[in-house]
Amino acid sequence: MTTHGSRIEEHPDLMELRARYERAATTPQARAVEGLTLLAGLYLAVSPWVVGFFDTGTGLTINNLITGLAVAILALGFGSAYERTHGLGWVVAAIGIWTIITPWVVYGPSTTTGTMISNVVTGAVIFLLGLATSAFGMKGDTRTQQR
Repeated sequence: MTTHGSRIEEHPDLMELRARYERAATTPQARAVEGLTLLAGLYLAVSPWVVGFFDTGTGLTINNLITGLAVAILALGFGSAYERTHGLGWVVAAIGIWTIITPWVVYGPSTTTGTMISNVVTGAVIFLLGLATSAFGMKGDTRTQQR
C-alpha cells in the first residue's frame, strides 16, 4: 500500500468547499442573520421574565431558558465557524417549531395570551432565521458555474 504524502485537509475540493462557506458566512446578509439569531435566542432565554410567566410554570420557564441559550450558542457557532456548523441550521429551525408549540405541550391548557404570543412570534422568527442560516450554505458558486 502506497501513500502519496498529502493530507485530506489539503485536498483541493475540501479547500474550495471551506472557502465557499467562508464567503457565504462573511456576507452582510449572513452576519445580519447570525446577529438576529443570537438576539432571538437571548430573548427566548429571558422571555419568561420579560413577559412575566416565570412564576406560573417552571416547565415553560426552564424550556425557554434552555432552548434560548441553545439558539444563542448555535448563532455564536455560525458566526465564528460557519464552515463547520452550517449543517446545524436545521436545528435552529426545529427549535423554532418547538418554541411555537411549547406553550400547549409544556404549559398546558391554561396558557396565557402573553405566553402564547411571545412563544409563537419568537418561535416563528427563530424558525425563519434557521431556514435562512441553512440557505446560506446552499447558496453560492456551483461546480457548473465555476467551470
